[in-house]
Amino acid sequence: MASRKEGPGAAGGGFGAAKGKGKAAAAGDSAVKQVQIDGLVVLKIIKHYQEEGQGNEVVQGVLLGLVVDDRLEITNCFPFPQHTEDDADFDEVQYQMEMMRSLRHVNIDHLHVGWYQSTYYGSFVTRALLDSQFSYQHAIEESVVLIYDPIKTAQGSLSLKAYRLTPKLMEVCKEKDFSPEALKKANIAYENMFEEVPIVIKNSYLINVMLWELEKKSAVADRHELLSLASSNHLGKSLQLLMDRVDEMSQDIVKYNTYLRNVSKQQQQKHQYQQRRQQENIQRQSRGEPPLPEEDINKLFKPPQPPPRMESLLIAGQINTYCQNIKEFNAQNLGKLFMAQALQDYNN
Repeated sequence: MASRKEGPGAAGGGFGAAKGKGKAAAAGDSAVKQVQIDGLVVLKIIKHYQEEGQGNEVVQGVLLGLVVDDRLEITNCFPFPQHTEDDADFDEVQYQMEMMRSLRHVNIDHLHVGWYQSTYYGSFVTRALLDSQFSYQHAIEESVVLIYDPIKTAQGSLSLKAYRLTPKLMEVCKEKDFSPEALKKANIAYENMFEEVPIVIKNSYLINVMLWELEKKSAVADRHELLSLASSNHLGKSLQLLMDRVDEMSQDIVKYNTYLRNVSKQQQQKHQYQQRRQQENIQRQSRGEPPLPEEDINKLFKPPQPPPRMESLLIAGQINTYCQNIKEFNAQNLGKLFMAQALQDYNN
């Protein structure tokens, strides 16, 4: 997935400021069970992508709000500005601190509660996102990452989901041990890496009245466009991305199998060495000579380094996301087909 600057430097750049307000943001000791988003925040995220996101370009920004009991209320946000590698003097940490200071001066919620990111056909399960979200949750326990899918939204339904790292994965990331043994001991699989938090979008009564008025004025023809079955391009792209991830998983499996073969081969070499050593000591003992000194066999045979398994879990999670997208596309097209047929029967 292409990104402007995806990783701790982009999404996690403001942790110096986030730590300072961690206690204020963590007013509730209970885990976050619901995310409440103001409608204005949703519109800002959509506008940010429409203005700066092009194709598979990813846009990111900061979420502001507060924690009330077990509910995380997101009341404001601001984007990370687009800049190139030539902007060496640009300091994202300083930029975030200045933005939050300015919002505080005008009496707007300025507490750091997470970040948002757009996605390209659901390609968001990456190591960069995992590292960034770990840094956020480590600094602010209740923080979330909002994933906005502009392609699904263009099909007629808003696609906005909130994710957090599970407690098991947080412990593994703290230890920074992603070996097969560590992940197996922690019982980590791609299904329990991220947890989705339910989202509720809240609008004021005046905004709800305005939406009802706009609904009455919208043309019927515009609504019928949502029944279009022309999603073959989206389905084909999702299948192509799915095949790419399957190829990556296949290559990762080959690397792991090679590691297992090397371990097995080394075990045989150790066993043969120990047998030769034992026979030589027996011969020396028969000649009345002292046995050879014992040697650290691990120094003679350095064990091969196991390949990190976190990338495999992320690839498996991304494959699962693509499969869910394809399933949703098929279900959506089937629903559109039934609705179009019902509309045609009604008109006849």
